[in-house]
Amino acid sequence: MITKETRIIDVLRICPEASAIFEHFGMGCAGCMGMTMETIENGAKMHNIPVDELLVELNKATQ
Repeated sequence: MITKETRIIDVLRICPEASAIFEHFGMGCAGCMGMTMETIENGAKMHNIPVDELLVELNKATQ
């Protein structure tokens, strides 16, 4: 399960398709240097994205 504390890079490693979800929400995570250290929550805050909505979509994609 993906949580707020999960690093963006870990999501992309287990689910490469998540890149499209990040892009849909306005996060260009696949090309960002911060993806190796940033958590889902931090990335969402930086982009003014509702983290709970993002988590729902990411968890759907990994099921």
